[in-house]
Amino acid sequence: MRLNDRLKRYLDQEQGAYEIIPHREVFSSREVAAESHVTDRQLAKVLAVREEDDGHLMVVLPAACRLDLNALRHATGRHRLSFVSEDDMGRLFPDCEIGAMPPFGQLYEMPVYLDACFSRAQTIVFRAGNHHEVVRMPYVEYERLVKPVVGEFCTHVREKDLTA
Repeated sequence: MRLNDRLKRYLDQEQGAYEIIPHREVFSSREVAAESHVTDRQLAKVLAVREEDDGHLMVVLPAACRLDLNALRHATGRHRLSFVSEDDMGRLFPDCEIGAMPPFGQLYEMPVYLDACFSRAQTIVFRAGNHHEVVRMPYVEYERLVKPVVGEFCTHVREKDLTA
């Protein structure tokens, strides 16, 4: 699989500035960051969260962080949030490899909640719908295209926690 067709069409249609960076096929965020020559704080990871009666939300965090579900509940005013199962991820993102979803909720009819860590960054790097490419784009360009709700939703993981 190559760059997600849905994403490519959208970026080209909106005249988005982006660069595709190929790498060998890897699966963990840490490996993707290393192969892409970025830190795991620069690499975005996408999580899908389900609201019991009200659809799904897309949450975008630095790969080095974990989602603070209580902070997300507080920020959204939605209190019945839970993580989406891997089976549901396949249904929600049918044109993506599991774990490689791009952070463009509008392509999947989901609002996007972006951690504020990225608002201080010059660029954002994210998976391109597969396990062998990432997309790099200016943060301001990503914000223009996605219009995410920005808030503090992550718990920073200490380096030693990543190796445990």
